[in-house]
Amino acid sequence: MGAADTYNDIDLAWLMRLRTVVARLGEMDCARWWNSQGQLGRPGAIVLRRGFPRTHYFAQAKSVQMVAAARCAEIFDPPGSVTLWRLTDDLEDRLDSIWESWLDAAGTWQPFFERVAGLKFNDVPSVLKDFDLVTDAEIEAHGKSKKSSDGRSIQIPEKFNGRRSAVALLALSFSASVPGGLVVPYARKADA
Repeated sequence: MGAADTYNDIDLAWLMRLRTVVARLGEMDCARWWNSQGQLGRPGAIVLRRGFPRTHYFAQAKSVQMVAAARCAEIFDPPGSVTLWRLTDDLEDRLDSIWESWLDAAGTWQPFFERVAGLKFNDVPSVLKDFDLVTDAEIEAHGKSKKSSDGRSIQIPEKFNGRRSAVALLALSFSASVPGGLVVPYARKADA
């Protein structure tokens, strides 16, 4: 892993996997948090493989992540904050810059995407742990986050510092949601 593959202590491939797993869990055939129906599942792969034979997995992931971002912004989008789908500009730029290298090595990602396709809704921490995307310490730290009084959001306790642990907390906090009832995890930016 080179310097271009990381931001602070965030492995950008880890971030891509984390977002993809949460995106799959929120689809209509799982938790019904956003309006995509099995696009990261096997039906989505079959449809997109025709137009994108080599890179369809990434097309699937990008489209569901965009749907998730839009849905979260509809529910709760406070200024001066980040969500799993909209991190700092610098981090998002670095993620975009590495995208092409992942497309060039799309075959190495196939086992991951096939495993994601088979997911059914389960509790978020268990799934993220099963995919080796969070640690026990991150799961324990997640227990300190509390839902807002209106039930639409959950703020992680500390300001967003651009580190892996903060991103993991954003992902884990989707566990405050219930099937059909999205609660948007967010963190205040350190400079806000």
